[in-house]
Amino acid sequence: MPKINVLPKHLAELIAAGEVVERPASVVKELLENSIDAGADNITVEIKNGGISYIRITDNGCGIGRDDIRNAFVSHATSKISTADDLNGIFTLGFRGEALASVSAVARVEVMTKTEDDVIGTRYVIESGDEILLDDAGCPQGSTIIVRDLFYKTPARMKFLKKDVTEANAVAGVVDRIALSHPEISFRFIREGKQTLITSGNGDLLTCIREIFGKEFSSGLIPAENSNQGIKVSGYVSKPVASRPNRNMQFFFINNRLIKTGTGSAALSEAYKNSIMVGKFPSCVLNIEIDPSLVDVNVHPAKTEVRFSDERMIFNAIYYACKNALSSGDTPKQIKEVAKDYYSAPEKPPEQLKITPKPAPSADFWQHIPKKEEKPKASQEVKKEYVFSEPKVIPVQIDNNEEKINAAVFKAPVEVPQPEEKIEDMLLNSPSKAVQPEVVEEKTETAVQSVSDFEEEEFHLIGEAFKTYIMCEYKGKLVIIDKHAAHERIIYEKLKKDNGERTPQLLLLPVTVTLSKEEYSAVLENLELINNAGFDAEDFGNGCIIVRECPMELSTDDVADVMCEIAGRFVEKKQDVMFEKLDWIFHSVACRSAIKAGNFTSRLEMERFAKQLLSMSDIRYCPHGRPVLIEMTQRELEKNFGRI
Repeated sequence: MPKINVLPKHLAELIAAGEVVERPASVVKELLENSIDAGADNITVEIKNGGISYIRITDNGCGIGRDDIRNAFVSHATSKISTADDLNGIFTLGFRGEALASVSAVARVEVMTKTEDDVIGTRYVIESGDEILLDDAGCPQGSTIIVRDLFYKTPARMKFLKKDVTEANAVAGVVDRIALSHPEISFRFIREGKQTLITSGNGDLLTCIREIFGKEFSSGLIPAENSNQGIKVSGYVSKPVASRPNRNMQFFFINNRLIKTGTGSAALSEAYKNSIMVGKFPSCVLNIEIDPSLVDVNVHPAKTEVRFSDERMIFNAIYYACKNALSSGDTPKQIKEVAKDYYSAPEKPPEQLKITPKPAPSADFWQHIPKKEEKPKASQEVKKEYVFSEPKVIPVQIDNNEEKINAAVFKAPVEVPQPEEKIEDMLLNSPSKAVQPEVVEEKTETAVQSVSDFEEEEFHLIGEAFKTYIMCEYKGKLVIIDKHAAHERIIYEKLKKDNGERTPQLLLLPVTVTLSKEEYSAVLENLELINNAGFDAEDFGNGCIIVRECPMELSTDDVADVMCEIAGRFVEKKQDVMFEKLDWIFHSVACRSAIKAGNFTSRLEMERFAKQLLSMSDIRYCPHGRPVLIEMTQRELEKNFGRI
């Protein structure tokens, strides 16, 4: 039997540090939580090289006394709890006493701190768990903690870190979330010497959201609030029209602590059921206030996973908060309210404002308006008799049966204007192939190229069902085509074929896309790949991407959604190789560009589209794996009707 050894203190601290400190963002999170627990209302975060070489957290909290500074870096030393009963009522963000000990075990740490009662401050330096210096320092009340050379003695951990820009974006994401959880605190984030974020700290959550994510995102939010059974939910949720293609912009907090909760996401989705499209997800910034005894935050050292004593109560609280928000906040403004705002009189009389008021309309106002000259209809303008020629017999093919229809071909005087009728309407109203013009070019959503390899005589278009399925006869079979799935596959194949040789369309107005910091970082890492797929996107700063060009097949209204989908995919599938990522971009563009089920399709479009698809024998499934058409023989149809 192997001998059981007691690990040295230094090695045990390295193991414990691995649970708390995974990357620079973990360090920033732990230190920010300590600053908040210290009562600070002004916090500054500064990083260099993504936080790997330098992290500085400055706050104006209560500070650490000189007698306690050494104990602060001892594992499981904390001022937040003292007995086991305290674990049942935790109101602070930190309580485990592992943060400072874990950070000092893998980095060089310097602290300058001063309490209100201290005459002079304290400077304390510790490296890899070993004390280097304890001395006096001149500093204001509060604490400044500087972390240098993270993982400098653990190269195995260092090699798993990402690029500096990726680690910096992860830190920015942590700062964003903690700022959202405490809008009453002013946060300042300095990245590589540039200030990228500052919040006012005025306590208004919507203002804080606008300062972090911008006006476009905040303008799509509505307030949400509900209180029931001792649980209070407050914050903001997105309007249905402002939904996103993933859940990356859903932020839940429990007693102002950032958490991950599947219950909250499920309740949110259920509340928006039948209000948003399938595949879309609402955004939110919601804080849940609950009795600490009903939630266990001591599940994981990172303290982002929690357990509730009653998940159903949490579900109901979030569900009804969102439902109330949708019923009251997502109503369009009434026309009478718009008119009232527009025509309301100023508070002061016009003489004091030096504005000459417009004269009131007279009783016979409408009589003074000159009447428009109405043009008589063609039959009224020129009353002339039509001169008919001898009737001719024109054969017309209807439903494969030759019929003879007497058509009176007439000659009218030149002065008589002919009724306006589009060529497309003529084609739709006539089932005859003979009367269709030889060349009718119309650029529509489902327009496809001419068909060369196709047996025309065996094709007959029947029509469309539910504005989704095109039905036709071909080679003795009934063919039912899913127009969206088929069109999506055709566009997808075209995008793959033209890769690197396409000419993108230049957007008249560039599109800015607001992303979460994780999505933002993923897009920056794959920016070259995105641009190779037909986009012209670049970094716009502070979590935003600006798109100036997009593929020709994509509508400009779908650019933002496609970029969000691509960003979310990059976050979820980080291990995908390059060609898989490019293939998924083509999937997303093709799905957005294809005609949607329920859209109107003219008969000419249906016929050309069906012929094009049936001539392409290699297309039988959409990029998602669904069939694009199904076939049924005449025998199978007759068998279902009991004819055989």
